[in-house]
Amino acid sequence: MSSVSASSAKKVRTLGLVSIILGLVFVVAGAVTWGMVSSKLAAENITVSSDAYMLAGAKVADPITAFVQADMINHHALKATGGKTYAELAQDDPLRTTAMNGSFLRASLFTSVIAFGVALFAVGVGVLAAILGWALRLSVAEVAEEKVAATE
Repeated sequence: MSSVSASSAKKVRTLGLVSIILGLVFVVAGAVTWGMVSSKLAAENITVSSDAYMLAGAKVADPITAFVQADMINHHALKATGGKTYAELAQDDPLRTTAMNGSFLRASLFTSVIAFGVALFAVGVGVLAAILGWALRLSVAEVAEEKVAATE
């Protein structure tokens, strides 16, 4: 193997190793984020509304239960305001506070849903980076083996 080829192979192997390490960092960061959001959400002791279309009574601690409860908060707020949103109610309407609180609660739950999504995305990117890094290292090793076999 010439010195240029050996140098290039070393760079590719190093890039593969860096990719694997970054991938593992992303997987750990995503898993920690998922766990943190789940535990903080569970600590709020929120349960899915008893009249929910699914998961009624379940503790809110994951993206599905958070989404369902946010949807139910919207349903209840619209029911209380006669189907009107905050913006549709007159400024002096006392139901405006109900609509506003419903919107705030929904936004908080949807923020946790987004955080779960970002955590899952980080894990996915991490797995992909680690697999690509592993593939880079394997491909360089195979090329090196082929060159050694060709010179014998």
